[in-house]
Amino acid sequence: MSRVLWIIVTAVLAIVSLFVGVEDVPIDDFLHLTSEQKDVLLISRVPRTISIIIAGAGMSLCGLIMQQITHNRFVSPTTAGTMDAARLGVLVALMVFPAAGTLSKMLVAFVFALAGTFLFIAILQRIRIKDPIFIPLVGLMFGNILGSITTFFAYKNNLVQNIGTWLQGDFSSILRGRYELLYLSIPLFIIAWLYADRFTAAGLGESFATNIGLNYRATVTVGLSIAALMTATVLLTVGAIPFLGLIVPNIVSIYAGDHLRRVIPLTVLFGASFVLICDIAGRLIIYPYEISISLMVGIIGSILFICLLVRRQKDAPDQ
Repeated sequence: MSRVLWIIVTAVLAIVSLFVGVEDVPIDDFLHLTSEQKDVLLISRVPRTISIIIAGAGMSLCGLIMQQITHNRFVSPTTAGTMDAARLGVLVALMVFPAAGTLSKMLVAFVFALAGTFLFIAILQRIRIKDPIFIPLVGLMFGNILGSITTFFAYKNNLVQNIGTWLQGDFSSILRGRYELLYLSIPLFIIAWLYADRFTAAGLGESFATNIGLNYRATVTVGLSIAALMTATVLLTVGAIPFLGLIVPNIVSIYAGDHLRRVIPLTVLFGASFVLICDIAGRLIIYPYEISISLMVGIIGSILFICLLVRRQKDAPDQ
């Protein structure tokens, strides 16, 4: 699909998202809405739709950057421990700075997410087995260790319910005044676009990047910092959205190739559209109740993850 077509698809899904919900906001009588319907639209539906688009696009971009830098299709914030490290950072912020604001919590989560990602990269460098499927399994185990540490200290400090807020991604609580932190992701999209060619070169290896005059370590640091900051921002605003950064870049690369500067817009648009579809479906399946976005994306994402593994296994003998 072309960019223009994906823009149209995303725009249509965004409009549908604005008018789906328990409170009836008729699209066919949009110009004659009551004051209550306008409040629902402006206070709840518009912020929710904007947050869905930014979160879906951001987490997809995180996965794309991490896969490019590590040169592995199965690395993402979910399978590299980035999300679990960010969640541990949130717990530390709740324990050490209980009165801190959301921005302070985000900074602590960012530091932990970045440190966790670099630790995962360091583990990869020490592993002799370089099988593309084995590496994300190590990341999942690493993430589970961090998750266990988080759960242990949450129980010790009676913060299980508090930290549980960030365990499940959910857009139902998004209201005006509670999602604006996501706007911090917009400059990160621009930086990622400007660094696209450098990320591509870095993905070819340190020796290649150094030979063409690129500062390999600085480029990797920028890429992982973008992924860590986006992950922390999305986690604190809407919670964890699993597998999104894994499946979206893989699906886009199958049909659009690996040219990073060309696939960044497609990945961002497809990620936003994918989350919009999952969110709309979650609101309609058991209407008037709602299924959380983490459950919807988790079910679909895990199925697609297995399909990607099977595809990789079938293609392996031909490589």
